[in-house]
Amino acid sequence: MKKIGVLTSGGDAPGMNAAVRAVTRAALAKGMSVLGIKRGYVGLLNREYVEMTARSVSGIIQRGGTCLYTARCPEFATMEGVLKGKAACEELGLEGLVVIGGDGSFRGAGDLSGAGIPCVGIPGTIDNDIQCTEYTIGYDTAMNTCVDMIDKLRDTMQSHNRCSVVEVMGRRAGYMAVNVALAVGAEACLTLEREYDLEAIAAKMTATAQSKDGKHHFIIVVAEGVGQTEAIARQIQEMTGIEARATILGHVQRGGSPTLRDRVLATEMGYHAVELLEKGIGNRIVGLKDGQVYDIDLKEGLAMKKPFLDRRYDIFYDTAY
Repeated sequence: MKKIGVLTSGGDAPGMNAAVRAVTRAALAKGMSVLGIKRGYVGLLNREYVEMTARSVSGIIQRGGTCLYTARCPEFATMEGVLKGKAACEELGLEGLVVIGGDGSFRGAGDLSGAGIPCVGIPGTIDNDIQCTEYTIGYDTAMNTCVDMIDKLRDTMQSHNRCSVVEVMGRRAGYMAVNVALAVGAEACLTLEREYDLEAIAAKMTATAQSKDGKHHFIIVVAEGVGQTEAIARQIQEMTGIEARATILGHVQRGGSPTLRDRVLATEMGYHAVELLEKGIGNRIVGLKDGQVYDIDLKEGLAMKKPFLDRRYDIFYDTAY
């Protein structure tokens, strides 16, 4: 291949810029030219692009967000939209495309590959809900952001003898919630994957508060998919008599400078994606398996079922007092 494109699609995640940088510089090193497609598939359909150079990606490895911007494109979920995307690639001279995003973005990449434009997906989502990879770009940074913010919340909860019910992202997955709850020493963690009993949690809090060396401040972590965080805080307060406040961390989790782990992972995945396209191979997802970067058929990868962190969840509850 002599010319490829790179785009970021769906929700932004820290480390996407590091992946864009790696794709650009790896391709240039192999004698390819690179177009950066702005605003994901929307930009592809509208022919919004920028010529990527070694200097244009200089100084972005440490930046959060995405320098190419991102958007969601319902039109690309239709075959008509995919064929428009193919026509755009042909018009721009793109022989392959690297798509950095989540499962919705990858379905579009699979359809475009089927239409004749080889695409390689790089998983970039803070939820870590791509089935075929142990880690996604942005996951580590988002968890560290949550830990930092909850540590700060704990200071004020301790000062006022309160309970803080904190909602972290994870609309369909509780991986972040479990890890964050364990890391901050929370008293409870609510996810879609495991049943929870608010009465049992409240009873445990009450017993702890009334014990000889009583504890009077508490942290409860709730995955976004569980929802009703405000209502949960009210119920906890009614059942325990301990003042409870709900805090929804929201989109701040998507921002910030990526951690070392996310920068390294993004760079390795971006390089691997270019190696695939150099060989004319598309319809693949790059992932992490047993600590090593690998690739898998796009449809096969999306069909896999990712196991929940059951043992880590059990360890958390056995050590939460």
